Amino acid sequence: MKKKLATILLASVMALSALAGCGDKEAKGDASTSAGSGGQTGTESDTPQEITDFTMFITMPGSEINSDNEIAQIIAEKWGVRIKETWLTGQSASEATGTLIAGGEYPDFIDSDDMALLVDAGALVALDDYIDKYPDFKNEWFTPEEWEKFRQPDGHIYWINPFGNTMGQSTATTHNDEAFWIQVRVLEWAGYPKIETMDDYFKVIEEYMAANPTMDDGTPNMAYTILCEDWRYFCLENAGQFLAGHPNDGSVLVDRETLTIGDYNTSEDTKKYLRKLNEEYNKGFVDPESFTQTYDEYIAKLSTGRVLGMVDQWWDFANTVNDVFKQQGLDAKGCNYVPLGLTTEAGMENRWHTYDDTVNQASGVAITVDCKDPEKAFKFLVDCAMDQELHDLRFWGVKDVDYQVDENGLYYRTDDQRMKWSDTSYQASHRCMYSYLPQWGGTSRDGKNANQPTEQPSEFQLNMAQPLKDCFAAYGARNYPDMIGSVVETNGPWFPMYSYSNNFTTETPGGVAWAKMGEIKHEYLPKVVMAKDFDAAWDEYMEAYNACKPEDFLSEMQAILDTFK
Repeated sequence: MKKKLATILLASVMALSALAGCGDKEAKGDASTSAGSGGQTGTESDTPQEITDFTMFITMPGSEINSDNEIAQIIAEKWGVRIKETWLTGQSASEATGTLIAGGEYPDFIDSDDMALLVDAGALVALDDYIDKYPDFKNEWFTPEEWEKFRQPDGHIYWINPFGNTMGQSTATTHNDEAFWIQVRVLEWAGYPKIETMDDYFKVIEEYMAANPTMDDGTPNMAYTILCEDWRYFCLENAGQFLAGHPNDGSVLVDRETLTIGDYNTSEDTKKYLRKLNEEYNKGFVDPESFTQTYDEYIAKLSTGRVLGMVDQWWDFANTVNDVFKQQGLDAKGCNYVPLGLTTEAGMENRWHTYDDTVNQASGVAITVDCKDPEKAFKFLVDCAMDQELHDLRFWGVKDVDYQVDENGLYYRTDDQRMKWSDTSYQASHRCMYSYLPQWGGTSRDGKNANQPTEQPSEFQLNMAQPLKDCFAAYGARNYPDMIGSVVETNGPWFPMYSYSNNFTTETPGGVAWAKMGEIKHEYLPKVVMAKDFDAAWDEYMEAYNACKPEDFLSEMQAILDTFK
């Protein structure tokens, strides 16, 4: 039965190809040919191909799809590739990568936060020759300067970051970056006040908690929680850079005028931020489980709808939590989160939202030395980026099953289709996004539709529950970036600096300092937030932090920044 249904769906997809594979486009780099042309992208015919089954491991939590997933089968029959994805469970990313290296056996594809370890272990296939074989892809996916950022000390490129590329016109409706998030029910109750600082933020949350200690069903509300597990402790440690009006360089501050490196860990803005968290913790408004909860526990907590606010990146929580809200009707009760561009003082410019494409060369999808067919594996990466029909299948689904096309050629979903797309069982059996393979934001090759359904203007509005629509209207916002109100500017070619520091190893003094700084922050920041005497705890933290010799790290980061002078 599954095979029969997949065949029916495949026929629907083939009917779509005439629409999906044509149209003018504008994209970063040189203009490339349309999907399927020149023998470089797409497929040369609709004849089913011999299917190669690949494996892929991603060092992030995720949900596996069923082995007979319908869209995965459509992709397999038309593009000749099926991928069994496995995700991080029960280990940190470093531990999981280390386990693979120790065992000496690798999946066909891998996306790890420790790519340098895999290079050192000889686990990855150099991609230079494959990249050169597909000039359309090479010219469109990154500029020559961006490709060079991925080149390792041995002169080779081993991975491709699949995210952060915009095709044609930007259509961003989500704030995919970090923010102080707050539920719209809190803002509605308070009359949609202007919130600019942490004092404003916690004042409205405290007042809401006093008036609404529980949800409608009696579940106790929770004012604020913090995720600190493993590398996700960015939810605690780096808000000071944003509160000071800086963009997300992640590991350091960059003075754009002088091109000098600064340390946000010791800044007055960070100290004020942590002092405020300490104050709220001692008043009982910060979740006491913040510093011990796992990521899964954190997501489960958010998914109940009871948590009023937190700092996080959209991609880290929203895709999962918002689906739960929709399925349980919590979105209709105002549980969706919106981002606020808080600063240390009212009236400051904020840069929480990044308007540019962000090239993070520290990680990406790689092909390992154990891959059964590297040539075909790389060709599929190219197809994922260059074939609009395949891209639509991954993110929109099947025409007339998962979305409709109106008389103007614009894609949309019905209420029933939106509800199905958010259902976890439907996702496992039908949806196949291959979410860590190359993908685009912006406008698709037809010049009309958004590559990501969440960025389709009509779909974005229709998919929102009324409380969220009311919140946007109250603040005069069309979308999430409007809500946060960041300065619209282009970042320098060094941005983001975390893409360099993420590849630091203990082979240099700066790398040793960077590792020690992380360990100290993991240990001391929770103590600072929970302390009865903040100043004493801060001084103790600074003493331990300075013993790490952060100046070694900052010096090496400055040397990198100097190359852009």
